[in-house]
Amino acid sequence: MLSGAPRLRFAPAPTGLPHLGTARTALFNWLYARHCGGTMVLRIEDTNAELATAAHIDQILETLEWLGLDFDGEPVFQSQRGTLYDAAVDRWLDEGRAYVDDGAVRFAVPDDGVTAFDDIVRGRVEFPNASIDDFVVRRSDGSATFFVANAVDDLDLGITHVVRGEDLLNTTPKVVLLRTALGATDMPTFAHLPLIVNKQRKKLSKRRDDVSLISYRDQGVLPEAMVNYLALLGWGPPDDIEVRPLSEIVDLFDLADVNAAPAMFDVDKLTAINGTYVRALDDAGFAAAVEPWVRAEPWGADLDAADLSTVAPLIRERTRLLGDAPGRIAFLFAEPQIDSDDWAAAMTALASDILDRARTAFSETEWNAATLHAELRAIGESFGLKLGKAQAPVRVATTGRAVGPPLFESLALLGRETTLARLDTALAKLASAADSGE
Repeated sequence: MLSGAPRLRFAPAPTGLPHLGTARTALFNWLYARHCGGTMVLRIEDTNAELATAAHIDQILETLEWLGLDFDGEPVFQSQRGTLYDAAVDRWLDEGRAYVDDGAVRFAVPDDGVTAFDDIVRGRVEFPNASIDDFVVRRSDGSATFFVANAVDDLDLGITHVVRGEDLLNTTPKVVLLRTALGATDMPTFAHLPLIVNKQRKKLSKRRDDVSLISYRDQGVLPEAMVNYLALLGWGPPDDIEVRPLSEIVDLFDLADVNAAPAMFDVDKLTAINGTYVRALDDAGFAAAVEPWVRAEPWGADLDAADLSTVAPLIRERTRLLGDAPGRIAFLFAEPQIDSDDWAAAMTALASDILDRARTAFSETEWNAATLHAELRAIGESFGLKLGKAQAPVRVATTGRAVGPPLFESLALLGRETTLARLDTALAKLASAADSGE
């Protein structure tokens, strides 16, 4: 094994949108490097010219920045290191370790023996050489393959730990063979992270599951929450406290504690953890966090920042995804979209009387949350109802939904004129339904 300060690398291939598995690999490399006071290298595996694009490279850099994962030094691009790979393949050809086959160059795998390596997560791993086909190291177009670039770069860059997904485990013996053929007498420490599976215990699939990191960012997952949750996919803190600052995760993290069993990705748990981080924001922080989503709405584009700062705190406690915030406050700035199921449940036999009494009381009383609360409570008691039952038709009539931010604080912000107008609209709708016999 290599000694000295750890040097780890995150080596994504820029051939598609960054996904959860890629992010988890980046995070575990970063956590161990920072835990040990080592070096973190970003290496872009862009040797496949047909699939690697500048846009995908930008997306990788953007999402890593969003997650807050920094790297040491400038990124290393494999597309700029072709001469090193060519020299390695030429050397193997000269030494009889490789041969030309139909325009490509294949590495000659020994017929007997085993290729073995130690893995922190999986222990000793052995592959019989007889089960490894002679594999291509140089394509017919002259470009080096993934195996060559990995072996050459890990050796040249002094990488001491190779931390990557379990799905790459079967490529490791090929890289080990090539590294040995380059004259290396030691190996990096390998750690193949467990598969990430869905609730059906099936490997996450781009075709079946939402695996895009950008998708979760756009839904309103905070980067701190995403990093916290990704850290739990295969690792757990010794004290079982799962939601904690990143600095504490760095202090506690060790590759030796990574579990080999598949890690289940649970959207509900991610959302719950995100809600914890959202609730921890102060009023100003929460308003700033939800502002991009609010500005994207037709009614929010020109919304005064002071109004948003006033309204946003009303929904913080119940917001788990920032993307849900606009829908919770839209009724304050635009006509509410009445939920038909909520309307049917709230508009009971007494609804018309409650709304009528509320309209009368609200037209005369002081306009503040405490007074509105007291007025509606008294109305409910006059009908033998608790406040929750009495406020249901008022809430649906004014906000469109049965659940939302605190009602009386919302009405205070909505204003007397708009509130009364919405109560009138609801009363007219109930009267029309009664006349038609609905």
